[in-house]
Amino acid sequence: MKPRPIELLSPAKNLECGIAAIDHGADAVYIGAPRFGARAAAGNSLEDLKTLTDYAHLFGVRIYVTLNTILFDNELAEAEQMAWELYRIGVDALIVQDLALLRLDLPPIALHASTQMDNRSAEKVRWLKEQGYRQTVLARELSLNDIQSIHEEVPEMQLEVFVHGALCVSYSGQCFASQYCFRRSANRGECAQFCRLPFSMIDDEGHVWAKNRHLLSLKDMNRSASLEKLMDAGVSSFKIEGRLKDVSYVKNVTAFYRQQLDAILCRRKEYIRPSEGDSTFTFTPNPSKSFNRGFTEYFLHGRTDDIYSFASPKSVGEPMGEVKSVLRDSIVVDTPLFHNGDGICFIDDKGELQGCRVNRAEGERLFIEPSFIQENRMGLRHAFLFRNYDIEFERTLGKPSATRRIPADITLREVSFGYSLTFNDTTLVFPCEKEEARTPQADNIKTQLSKLGDTIFKARNVEVLLSGNRFIPSSTLSSWRRQVVEASLRTKRITRPLELTKRKGEEIVPSTIGGTPFPSLTYLGNVANHTSANVFRQMGYRHIEPAFELKQPPKGTLMFCKHCLRYAFGLCPKQHPKHTPQNLTLVSNDGKRFPLRFDCKQCIMQVDFDDSHA
Repeated sequence: MKPRPIELLSPAKNLECGIAAIDHGADAVYIGAPRFGARAAAGNSLEDLKTLTDYAHLFGVRIYVTLNTILFDNELAEAEQMAWELYRIGVDALIVQDLALLRLDLPPIALHASTQMDNRSAEKVRWLKEQGYRQTVLARELSLNDIQSIHEEVPEMQLEVFVHGALCVSYSGQCFASQYCFRRSANRGECAQFCRLPFSMIDDEGHVWAKNRHLLSLKDMNRSASLEKLMDAGVSSFKIEGRLKDVSYVKNVTAFYRQQLDAILCRRKEYIRPSEGDSTFTFTPNPSKSFNRGFTEYFLHGRTDDIYSFASPKSVGEPMGEVKSVLRDSIVVDTPLFHNGDGICFIDDKGELQGCRVNRAEGERLFIEPSFIQENRMGLRHAFLFRNYDIEFERTLGKPSATRRIPADITLREVSFGYSLTFNDTTLVFPCEKEEARTPQADNIKTQLSKLGDTIFKARNVEVLLSGNRFIPSSTLSSWRRQVVEASLRTKRITRPLELTKRKGEEIVPSTIGGTPFPSLTYLGNVANHTSANVFRQMGYRHIEPAFELKQPPKGTLMFCKHCLRYAFGLCPKQHPKHTPQNLTLVSNDGKRFPLRFDCKQCIMQVDFDDSHA
């Protein structure tokens, strides 16, 4: 059996982040198109995308471009044209959401099913395979057993899962809160992060269960401890979230997961890396030092108590230690690892996050603003400190912090009319008069051939197979080396494998996803154009409602959440059936009310709205 490729997929909001992701070990990079990516603030020009693609392909790294918003009728022609432009510049795949793309005249480029398509069942993944999708981004909420079951039922589909980064509290593609409250559609890349706002939670009797807390805000995902289990469950692509993150985040988190995966691949020979090049770093990767709200594996191993971050949606950072004493202008801590300019924070006795900067660090004594101490003296006493900004670490990442080099095996041979120079899989022959040397030349020849400078290569093995002690000028050896390196690069560009996809054209495989012989499709189907509506009709749907962005219903559900507030507050009827309030409502600071509904059979909490009586 051939080894299965395991891909590390990193985010990039721009060309700089994309290059950094490659240098720090990514096997693939996903990045926004000029339009129609699910992050409206992270679009990129075709020129930048071509530069990134050309650089990536030198290492066998793939570039996936997001075209994963829902599309309006007047945007289909532009989306089709953009797909062709991306194909022509060498992009490896498109990450898509709108089913209208199945009916457009697309190039034979691979399609990946975005997590915005709400991919959480084997039935859905099988249907996607039948339509020609090559890779499916699974819902974040799936457990390890769920993922393994999907792989076993649809083994031909490459499965992609998120392993790190910010979490949406709702199933992706099924969140309409931002559109409802702010007229900014999450399905069109304009999410206003409704889930990070503070809310109060009350019941029908007026009891306040929580006041002004970030009840829908989750911690960030970190599944680095479960990578091997995910591989064995059938995952082939490990995705880092963060197309709006800065370059230092991309560098640090990519490098960390590169090291974690390499350690596994070294032991497990049934898995291989799909790209070339070894990355070396000037820093020790540590994801706790980059933006994070605390970490969770989410529902990978079932429901746990560590998924939410009610105190704040802001970065907590890395845990450091306890405050030993509080002085007028400083605090004394139990670790001397702070620097001038670091950011520190703690959770006070009200459960709220408080933070400030370190003006001066002298061992375990941290000088901070006296006014901050005065306002938070009680909370600071014996508080546990986090560092959410490590200034020295950020300075290191602000400089060149990694190099990626492809190992090169170089062999110089003597042939009848000169010499041949082999560089990995590329061989050039150089006619040349042979001259006997007076002194040993092998070491100098190896030294000259090893000087690969700022190329993407590093010499691994250099062999000199000559019939005698030949003299070859160093300038000649350097010229030959440059020529064979350039030929090797040309070969890489020419022989890059293309993964072309055949389209089914007008034929759409029927689906039973609707669950009934003549199912209806509500706004939850995200149908924003007539072409996608026709696709759903071919699937068997009879009545199709327009997308929420086109026609808002008088009432309905804004979010479908695996996160459950009844469980978080110890009110789950499976645990405490006699103490469960019947009705709970979220109230935002501007007075909007969002009734909560609980589907205990599926273990899902719904955040509803009702304007029917307004």
